Amino acid sequence: MPDRLSETHRRLLPDLAAGAALLAVHTSIWLAALGAPPAHAWASFLSYGALSVILLLTVPPGLPGPGAGWANRVTLFRTTLILPVAALLVTPGSIAGSTAWVAIAVATLALALDGVDGAVARRTGTATLFGARFDMELDAFLILALAGLVWVGTPLGPWVLWIGLIRYAFLLAGWLWAPLRAELPGSFRRKVVCVVQVAGLLIALAPLTPTGADRVVCATALALLAYSFGVDVRWLVRGASRSAAVPTR
Repeated sequence: MPDRLSETHRRLLPDLAAGAALLAVHTSIWLAALGAPPAHAWASFLSYGALSVILLLTVPPGLPGPGAGWANRVTLFRTTLILPVAALLVTPGSIAGSTAWVAIAVATLALALDGVDGAVARRTGTATLFGARFDMELDAFLILALAGLVWVGTPLGPWVLWIGLIRYAFLLAGWLWAPLRAELPGSFRRKVVCVVQVAGLLIALAPLTPTGADRVVCATALALLAYSFGVDVRWLVRGASRSAAVPTR
């Protein structure tokens, strides 16, 4: 087992290095074209370093290749787009004008590529739970980062952070209460609500959005998200109740 893990790590490292090179290109563009401060680049690379450590610690042995696998490479590319957007949180004063529009454009591209990694995994027969989790956690991070940008870059209050925090609150509740840790079935509803969340946050972040409209859009996105999680929690609780009611011998 240790040998297999070491081999998997050796295969993953070149892709992580390639991702770091791409991130260097992306942060250089932010620095040169938009005048982002050096702290922006530092935050991007520190975040990427933390992500790399997490991937190396959680990658399973025998990951289908080459390298990290083509699907995971797409997800890694999306990561190099998202991290510089999230790094704007360390320089909140810069979230305005052209910088806000570039952040919206890059986040939109990352969202558009969301389905590509899954399609590649299915087409190449390399779908894994690790890849699906990587993709899902990256989406959750993007939503949390956008919620943070809307909070610091618009007049909206800290309540908008709940658009990104509800999922993590759900995970914490699952850690405390076993029924919420059960696996949920696939849901088109969840995918739609995820897109609505990101779209609503991007609209709120746009400089041309009328005052008051950003509040309506984000409140609607938060209400839909709360409803979606409520449906899932109800399904999980009912499933746990049915399992408890089944007699055992």
